[in-house]
Amino acid sequence: DPDSGDNGLVLYSLVSDQTNEFDINENTGQIFTVSVAGKAGTFYLEVQAEDQGTKRLTARTTVNVTVDSSSSSNIVMLVLNQKINVVERNIAEVQRVLEDKLGWNVYIVDVYSKEFERKARSSTDETQMEIIAFDEAHQEVPAEDVKRKLREQKANIEVELEKIFSASVSAAVEEAPGAPASPELVAVIVLGVLLAATFIAFLAYVLLDLKKKRKYKKQDLVKKVEIIDGIDNPWAVDKNGSLKSLEKLEHMNN
Repeated sequence: DPDSGDNGLVLYSLVSDQTNEFDINENTGQIFTVSVAGKAGTFYLEVQAEDQGTKRLTARTTVNVTVDSSSSSNIVMLVLNQKINVVERNIAEVQRVLEDKLGWNVYIVDVYSKEFERKARSSTDETQMEIIAFDEAHQEVPAEDVKRKLREQKANIEVELEKIFSASVSAAVEEAPGAPASPELVAVIVLGVLLAATFIAFLAYVLLDLKKKRKYKKQDLVKKVEIIDGIDNPWAVDKNGSLKSLEKLEHMNN
């Protein structure tokens, strides 16, 4: 806005009701994420610019933000001993310092605190920043290279950040939290468990069936042996316990 005074003071805001996922810096118009964990797809954000004159003039535009369901393995976490609201207000300057000292294009993926309540945003003295770097060919710089460069330039980065925050700054490199398993991976794991359980149940059924068959086969063999013994043994007894061979001999003698 080429105007001066209040007529040239432009404030930015999100018109669409998506403040749970995104927020905007009203002074710079920079959009940042609040929480898109577990979400994917394209978000259409309607952004409004409004001057502060007596008759306020506005203009709107749509910003399309695409959230990829796949997570990069080259995200690096940088922890600053500064309040999150202070870091957010100076995020553009922080990004400039990182790009200058690392020599790559740096994108700040997310800025957050371990405290989730808004009332704690100004009281927590530690802020986590997830960053990713790209080289001149627009390729992701491996996380290990970014970490190494951050450690090498740690002192220089802290000196420059102290100028921005007007306070002593500590910048520590930490491992980024692992990304949650994708729905596809979870489905594969569940299917694998079900198949394994089905196979084990089938194997148990086969073993039980074989055991039963062996038992019945053994019983049949015992019966056959008893029948054979009854034929060959002259002293075999009948159902009443009498000796058939003796009865037969007495009949023959009579």
